[in-house]
Amino acid sequence: MINKCKTILLTASLLFSSTLFAVTIDITKRGAKGDGVTDNTVVIQKAVDECSAKGGGTVLIPSGTYLIRPIELKSNVNLHLDFGALVLGSTRLADYDHAFPYKEGSMNQSSGLLFARGQKNISLTGFGTIDGQGGNESFQFGNDADGGPKRPKIIYLVECQGIVVTDLTLRNSAYWVQHYERCEDVTIRGLKVFSHCNYNNDGLDIDAKNATISDCYIDVEDDAICFKSDHPEFCENITVTNCVTASNCNAIKFGTASHGGYRNIAVSNCVVRRAAEDNIRHWSKQLEHISAEVTVISGVAIEMVDGGIIDGITVSNISMRDVQTPVFIRLGDRHRTFRKEGGVLKNINISNIVATAESLIACSITGVENSFVENVSINNVQVSYPGGGTTEMLMTPVPEEVSSYPENRMFGNTLPAAGFYVRHARNVRFNNVRFCAKQPDARPLFFLDDVVGAEFNQCKGVAPADSKFIRTVRSCDIVADGKYLSK
Repeated sequence: MINKCKTILLTASLLFSSTLFAVTIDITKRGAKGDGVTDNTVVIQKAVDECSAKGGGTVLIPSGTYLIRPIELKSNVNLHLDFGALVLGSTRLADYDHAFPYKEGSMNQSSGLLFARGQKNISLTGFGTIDGQGGNESFQFGNDADGGPKRPKIIYLVECQGIVVTDLTLRNSAYWVQHYERCEDVTIRGLKVFSHCNYNNDGLDIDAKNATISDCYIDVEDDAICFKSDHPEFCENITVTNCVTASNCNAIKFGTASHGGYRNIAVSNCVVRRAAEDNIRHWSKQLEHISAEVTVISGVAIEMVDGGIIDGITVSNISMRDVQTPVFIRLGDRHRTFRKEGGVLKNINISNIVATAESLIACSITGVENSFVENVSINNVQVSYPGGGTTEMLMTPVPEEVSSYPENRMFGNTLPAAGFYVRHARNVRFNNVRFCAKQPDARPLFFLDDVVGAEFNQCKGVAPADSKFIRTVRSCDIVADGKYLSK
């Protein structure tokens, strides 16, 4: 399926290139001024409209600093920023009142500096920079509790096909940096994303079919790469590779929007590390047992909490450091769903992970009663963690939190396992999973609660002298290195 996706994208790109350069309009030849003061919106919008009307073309933004209000992108148009070109978004919130590409039925009724709905063959290219100026005091700060998001994204494309975004630098968004909602055939490559100026500064949010994301560097305040599913349709057939992610939230995340679901998605050959700045969260001051000043919440977070379906996620060859929790997998039910029945989370394969954890919140795989996570395989994983867990942590009950917002700390600042806590799960496999603690830890490496079918092969670490390597409660069919621990 992934190979088919790549073929489709290549074909689309070749077809696009035949019309892309039919017309080229240099905006400075139409009166635009790169002085950082002149409003160039009208000039650029007319150039976009003209290129699209003529069947396709390029709107060229040369070196200089160009102030703009929202620009509506159109079919068959390439907006190209030359090296040295800097586009500044307006800081007047009222300028974004009519830049909502998708309001009705969307969970994200926000605006965009560069926006489009229902267009085809849109391209954003070049080695220039787009700065949303999202830290300006005119933008609403906080978590958008009153009436939904009022801050603009830099790029917001809805129901578009044939999208190519390459090589740009995107920085200082007022809200999410970029969002591709219900889009198809998307190529994102070589982006440099840096945004720590406001709340909810996600680096890349994608709710799409048939997409490739590669060779990007993303350093943001919120989730770095976030898969969304705000509609009944699946987010599917996507590859992510060769990316560096840095975040004060989650690095690679599926959810929390999880209405339709996710399938046939592969993430590989990526680096996860702490963010360059931490202007808002400061986890070491908020949570107990955080051993680094700046940390990622979860390296990989896979969350299904809105009744959708996760089926077929592969994550491999990931290097992580300065994360609180390397792997967080959660099936919950917060009753925000298109489906009457509960969600499904199954067929997850995570392999070849090297991680340095900086908290006592272990990796976890959790469902809810009568709704199990199914078929999860964890292979070739090495985790270094602080240690220091106590017997009291082992004995502390873990709340269910069925409808709570999914996050690694949803059950508390610690878990009764040092390595993996697994609850309400079926058919879980651990192969060559190894742990190294910096100091003694009283907790077992694996704690299984209400698990049906678990297999352990060549898993190693230092278990406490007075505890089992694997502790089980209400569980059956547990096999370690070929021997039944419980039937």
